[in-house]
Amino acid sequence: MSLYSTQRLQALRMIVTGGGTGGHTYPALTTVNALQARLAATGTAPELLWVGVADGLEAKIAERNGIPFRAVTTGKLRRSPNPRELARNFVDAFRIPLGILQAAFTVARTRPAVVLSTGGFVSVPIGLAAALFRVPYLMHEQTLSLGLANRILARVATRILLSHEASLEHLPERARRRAVVTGNPIRPAVLQGDPAKGLAAYGLDPALPLVLVTGGAAGAQQINRMLAGALPGLLPHCQIVHQCGSLSLAEMQQVAGGLPAHLADRYRVVDFIHDELPDLLAAAAVVVARSGAGTVAELTALGKACVLVPYPHAAGDEQRITARHLAQHGAAVMLDGDEATPDRLQDTLGALLADPQRRAALAQAATAHGRPTAADQVVTEILTAAAGK
Repeated sequence: MSLYSTQRLQALRMIVTGGGTGGHTYPALTTVNALQARLAATGTAPELLWVGVADGLEAKIAERNGIPFRAVTTGKLRRSPNPRELARNFVDAFRIPLGILQAAFTVARTRPAVVLSTGGFVSVPIGLAAALFRVPYLMHEQTLSLGLANRILARVATRILLSHEASLEHLPERARRRAVVTGNPIRPAVLQGDPAKGLAAYGLDPALPLVLVTGGAAGAQQINRMLAGALPGLLPHCQIVHQCGSLSLAEMQQVAGGLPAHLADRYRVVDFIHDELPDLLAAAAVVVARSGAGTVAELTALGKACVLVPYPHAAGDEQRITARHLAQHGAAVMLDGDEATPDRLQDTLGALLADPQRRAALAQAATAHGRPTAADQVVTEILTAAAGK
């Protein structure tokens, strides 16, 4: 008998799990917020429990957002372990069964109507426990190719929620019948940027095209050094806001200090862009970025012309796979390997800045891959599963 059968007429009770990185954690948070908003319109609220690792990002995010949290023990099986990681794999192999037992106890005690996982090794114990107790279980995958945890969980998920149409081919034939493409949930604020506010926040010139460069919250040394070499050739044609990360801030400030006086005001470098990011995204003519799942979801939802420089050491080579897919469909320009040089960045951006029609074509193609309503679609799937449909 399903645990859910006695919950059907009661308030929605949901376990959410996923974490380890922001790419897994923030889509879960965005979905939770969208679910709360949907139910608030009916005068109800979900009963939530976030399950994860005690010292993981998900624990901090849950606490910050007032979501009850429960920690479980879990392990991570590394796909290409070096000798040191082989030892960690051996230790973690003994932690995984303990985590599954803890997860089973949590599911049995909580009696959720539905379980949602957004990936990462922390999601495996709860996903397996949900399957054990026949609780409707929804698994969400952010990347184009499935991560190891989700490849395991796809076998038992009630519904498999994908961010990309092309991800279907990475599923076994039997699993495809349980899959639906929802997109990757993104924060509503990202879609509500005001370009005038973005330009004003950094004292920028509305008459000059803006290039936004970011390597993510921590920055990306590869992108920083590419840009440092390209700046003198780019700034006569545009203005640039650059999120470089705290570790590279002093280095990039030194680069800024060496620019010719007539170009210096066209370059703004900061360690981190805060609440003004949506406004800057709205104002940008071109965005230079990594090709992580969250970044790509935002850029395609906004329909931005972008130059993607994939992180070469991403798990499963996921960033290169995603960037290549978009580039092949004319939805981005990809700079990778030997092409990821200052000269190539300068040439690529220079050509885009000189060709508004090319930028518009990239933006239109990107929009075709974007799913700005992804969070609402995931919520619909949650409510459908909870209703036993």
